[in-house]
Amino acid sequence: MSVEQGELHKDKESENFGVQAETRDIFTEDSLDPVYRAKAKILNDALQEIGMGKYQWYLFLVAGFGWLSDNLWPIVTGLILTPVVNEFNVLGPWLKLAQNIGLLVGAAFWGVSSDVWGRRWAFNITLGMTGVFAIAAGGSMNYVALCSLTAMWSVGVGGNLPVDSAVFLEFIPASHQYLLTVLSVWWAFGQLLGSLVAWPLIANYSCPTTIPASPCPRSSNEGWRYFLFTMGGLMMFLWVIRFFVFNLYESPKYLMGRGRDEQAVEVVHKVAAYNGKTSNLTLEDLQRAGKLADVAVDNNVLMDTSALAAVRRKMGMFSNNHVKSLFATRKMAWSTTILIILWAFIGLAFPLYNSFVTYFLATRGANFGDSSTYITYRNQVILSVIGIPGALMAGYFVELPYLGRRGTLAIFTVLTGVFILASTTARTSNALLGWNCGYSYTSNVMYGVLYALSPELFPTKDRGTGNAIVATANRIFGVMAPIIALYANLTTSVPIWISGAIFIVSGFIALLLPFEPRGRASL
Repeated sequence: MSVEQGELHKDKESENFGVQAETRDIFTEDSLDPVYRAKAKILNDALQEIGMGKYQWYLFLVAGFGWLSDNLWPIVTGLILTPVVNEFNVLGPWLKLAQNIGLLVGAAFWGVSSDVWGRRWAFNITLGMTGVFAIAAGGSMNYVALCSLTAMWSVGVGGNLPVDSAVFLEFIPASHQYLLTVLSVWWAFGQLLGSLVAWPLIANYSCPTTIPASPCPRSSNEGWRYFLFTMGGLMMFLWVIRFFVFNLYESPKYLMGRGRDEQAVEVVHKVAAYNGKTSNLTLEDLQRAGKLADVAVDNNVLMDTSALAAVRRKMGMFSNNHVKSLFATRKMAWSTTILIILWAFIGLAFPLYNSFVTYFLATRGANFGDSSTYITYRNQVILSVIGIPGALMAGYFVELPYLGRRGTLAIFTVLTGVFILASTTARTSNALLGWNCGYSYTSNVMYGVLYALSPELFPTKDRGTGNAIVATANRIFGVMAPIIALYANLTTSVPIWISGAIFIVSGFIALLLPFEPRGRASL
């Protein structure tokens, strides 16, 4: 780099570009395209200048619907599993397999499409798709129809987190990025809501579980259908709020990454006006930042904003450019690889235990002499309530010095595994419930951090793809869980031991992440 270029680079670092706020980046200098990095920093500063206002708090609410849905629907299939098996006299894991295949397709499709066509449409469609197919599933005449419709509603569910986390992160100021972790409180509420609604419906309108199984006609087993109608209706109501009540602007960082700087600036000013404030950001600020970054490097990396380039970017879904960017440098490649491994391992461990926890509690309750449907669903509600403070505390832990995102994730992932292993020592129903309460708390902290950390560590222009990759890895390994269950004896502790061990190993892997986002702005 020449002396003249060095001076320009120094000027760039000290330049405020009219925006009266400054943020620090997560990534190191050599981790991203310098032009993109410079423009993203200007947008971060502009959002920090606006601050956390009415628009972002409304977005916290409607983005939370996605978190709620993401945890609610896997819980739904677990809650209806017993009455469905009793009615159709089938193997339960096939329902979980159908669900995980749908989640896999949804994670891959919606995450990548949000990088190609934008965040808005994916954000607005997923909840409605889930609701329509869930209501239809309530009228299923046979097990094949139910599994097929479960796979379809799960395609919608699979897109929630990859898209919603990107949308929320790209609108909040750096000072409030911890709220991405706090959003997991909606995840905990999803579990609680499902358990609370299922408790009276399934407990009062289902055939009793008997060993060996006894005949269970539909007329005596309508509870799980009422439950699907209710939850599907809720999704349609939340979709109406998202689509007709809240007006989501397209992400300014997404627009900038697509070469649409003028529209990105326009969105920032719209958000500022919505919050009753003004922004000093101008189109010239973004263009000047890009030019300075271009001069500061030896080769020409100026972003092409021509119509032809826009067409090429639209065709990006047919290439691997977004994927390559996630492995562009050694540190980025290491970070992406570790995240994929974490999501994959947890994707196997979590459904191995949680998806069949209702069945496990029922069979263990039979051994302890209290296997009634009422007790089983009561315990599920208790576990759901315990998870809520875990989700809230996650937002506190990630901001602690020396702990941050990485340390919190490592500690609580290991603790999740420890509580799972400890549950196998239970000799009474209350002891088992106690260990599961510990698991519920720590796993909610773990997921809160993981769901926030991942999008923070992906640059905006590739965030949808990055989220899609880790979510897809999570779902692929999730598909393995019901396959294992088809050939394993679920009444033994073997699946529990496997699940606990995977969580503990994943906790130590989390320490290998090269970036710590605490106190820094995502790009």
